[in-house]
Amino acid sequence: MVTVRDVARESGVSISTVSRALAEPERVAPETRDRVVAVANRLGYRPNRAASGLRAGRTGALGLVVPDLENPYFASVTKGVQARARQTGHAVFVVDAGEDPALETELVTGLRSQTDGLVLCSPRAAEADLEAARDAPVVLVNLRHEGVPSVSSDDAHGVVLAVEHLRALGHRRVAYVGGPDRSWSDARRRAGLEAARERYPDVETVTVGSFRPRVEGGRAAADLVVASGATAVLAYNDLVALGLVARLRERGVDVPRDLSVVGFDDTFVATLASPPLTTVRTDLARLGARAVDRLVATLGTRRAVAAGADESPDPAAAPDDVLPVELMVRDSTTLAPTRDLPAR
Repeated sequence: MVTVRDVARESGVSISTVSRALAEPERVAPETRDRVVAVANRLGYRPNRAASGLRAGRTGALGLVVPDLENPYFASVTKGVQARARQTGHAVFVVDAGEDPALETELVTGLRSQTDGLVLCSPRAAEADLEAARDAPVVLVNLRHEGVPSVSSDDAHGVVLAVEHLRALGHRRVAYVGGPDRSWSDARRRAGLEAARERYPDVETVTVGSFRPRVEGGRAAADLVVASGATAVLAYNDLVALGLVARLRERGVDVPRDLSVVGFDDTFVATLASPPLTTVRTDLARLGARAVDRLVATLGTRRAVAAGADESPDPAAAPDDVLPVELMVRDSTTLAPTRDLPAR
């Protein structure tokens, strides 16, 4: 079996130089790197990535913690994380916290020793609990915490786009069905409602509470939406919108003739719904990929500093990534009704 010693001897360099040329080529002079790679290929040398990673104190794996993998939003973000991680040579450990903040904190603590860094997607734990991860490389998705790099979508602007669309259709009373109490994204969407009120004072917006971010949450909110007198409703996410549509149909309320419904996130269920949902779209795969980019950059900086390089700018200090959103107009919204909703 060809070993790293064989490659070093044939290349006329040290074993450590061979290791760097193959694992961290940017740290080796191009001429030396090319010579080492050529010799390794000629001899048929295949480095043991697991062993070299352990010697360097690296696992070659990233951790991803999500609140609920059954939610298509998190499934789509996960696919984006996994695809970009593969491109960067990392495996991914994915764990589901089941919307349980206590379990989430426990999972984060357990993953720290098994991975090189963590992506925490829409964490539900209190910010104080996240301190458990502060000494490990961490990137947050849909949450901002001082000193921690984050990636999010412009949810507040998405709400403004939705209200603007509904206003153009003649709606002047719009309800909002909120998500979990601890959801940072829900707080951003409520901030978007405030911005919409200021921009369009002729549109009255009302909130009808906080609900589970699943179909059951939408069903539970539907009767309150009808009672609010709104002619249109913006749901926390697409699943909640589906629940709304189902319960409204049972009450004899037609969507969109009697009540227009807008979802959020543009997950795959939005186009499968009947009627297909008008919804605020975020590129969820890109969101996951950007989180990996931020995490890998953080890891690279830490390794360079540990190797004695001059300290470079901390990726955590860089501006937070905020991805744009767009409104996808489909069949669940139409002109405001001119008659009252069915009372039954």
